Amino acid sequence: MANRLICVVGPTACGKTRMGVLLAQRYDGEVVSCDSMQLYRGMVIGTAAPTPEETEGVPHHMVGVADPAQPYSVARYVADASQCVDDILARGKQPIIVGGTGLYLDALLAGHDFAAGQFGGVIRQELEARLAAEGADALLCELRGIDPERAAQLNPNDAKRIVRALEIFYETGKTMTAHDRETQSIPPRYASVRLGFAFADRTDMKALIDRRVDEMVAQGLFDEVRALLDAGVPRTSTALQAIGYKECLACLDGKATQEDAVAEIKLRSRQYAKRQLTWLRRSPDVHWYLWKQTRDFRAALAFSTEILARYGVS
Repeated sequence: MANRLICVVGPTACGKTRMGVLLAQRYDGEVVSCDSMQLYRGMVIGTAAPTPEETEGVPHHMVGVADPAQPYSVARYVADASQCVDDILARGKQPIIVGGTGLYLDALLAGHDFAAGQFGGVIRQELEARLAAEGADALLCELRGIDPERAAQLNPNDAKRIVRALEIFYETGKTMTAHDRETQSIPPRYASVRLGFAFADRTDMKALIDRRVDEMVAQGLFDEVRALLDAGVPRTSTALQAIGYKECLACLDGKATQEDAVAEIKLRSRQYAKRQLTWLRRSPDVHWYLWKQTRDFRAALAFSTEILARYGVS
């Protein structure tokens, strides 16, 4: 199929950036990041955003494009990233989608229209005010009377999802369940080949994640968080709730020692990698390459080109 996208997916610290560059060089491509945190400006170290040295001159899109003081939704990502993909295709280049945020990737490939309210309008603000005043239990009870199927999938800890489900109904008159069923019947916007990279032994993955966190700290992670605060980014912003940043904030606020903060970052990063794998492995379309103790990028590239050739990508 024409305009087939190459997607490089996998958990954190599993070589996606390097594989994206190698594939872009092999297929005359450009990279579009699919990482929900790398898109924020000023968040380079803690998100492991690709450096100029790592990109080796390959254009990278959707990195450092959003204000960390402002929220950024999956709908906005799809709108922005689709423009990048379409522009790359129009110039005769190969889009390489690289990242571990499965929700963003699925939404980009599907290309479906999102229900109203994704950018946070008046109804969202009203519901969030009610959430603060009444609590999530009250809103969940309300949702049960509107969309019992979606409500059954949620609990009071899913406050954002409860608000979103109510927002869709009050803005469109349709339940989130009905909206999702409608969009699932629409063919995807982009054809794709998904290449997944992970470690055969999760112990190796965990060890690499721990080393990477130590490297981030050595590179100045705590200074990066201080710089964001000095620039006026609110402590409560979505960006500063990211793994690595939230724990550094606790340390800077005197709520944890630096040693404890670093240990917490490692733990949360390992847990996140596990969740990424769970999400990605739901899809039978991912072609997995499993690293041994060390990452052999030359062998991984040969594997990737063989898979891509089966789909007519050359």
